[in-house]
Amino acid sequence: MLVRELEEIMEQHTERLIRLAYYYVRDLQSAEDIVQDVFIKFYNNQQKYDERGELKAYLSTLVINRSKDYLRSWTYRKIQVQQKIFTQQTIKRRDMLVQQDEKSLIENAILTLPLKQREVIIHFYFEEMSVLEIAKLLNIPESTIKTRLRRGRELLKPILQQVEWEVLLHE
Repeated sequence: MLVRELEEIMEQHTERLIRLAYYYVRDLQSAEDIVQDVFIKFYNNQQKYDERGELKAYLSTLVINRSKDYLRSWTYRKIQVQQKIFTQQTIKRRDMLVQQDEKSLIENAILTLPLKQREVIIHFYFEEMSVLEIAKLLNIPESTIKTRLRRGRELLKPILQQVEWEVLLHE
């Protein structure tokens, strides 16, 4: 793969992947680092990519796995402790991507969901993936995806009572 090809792939997918990572880790800088790590890994191990598969799904899987690894890491736990101790001293840097997302009450409410419900809601509504596609991506049964979607909606209803989100109106 040429560097130019990688640059084109990065231009196409970076914003979406940062948003996806952010939904998992809830920290912009960490999300950016995760996406950067994924692109480095993709470039160095490009022979492992099966070109029959969809690149978008492959990169999303890499970001999801790397995000979950980060959430299990000592670094993440240490940062959580530091943020609790130095909450008032912490100045959060936000770029336009995250500011736009955080302005939305719906997206903020989704960020409060537990990870299992949050990830299926994100894939279903924001990535516009089907239940089957999400099940394949996360390697779990379709029935589990449906249950997590239902539970996620149930958790969102009380938070979003004042917002007329069409998804919740049809449930």
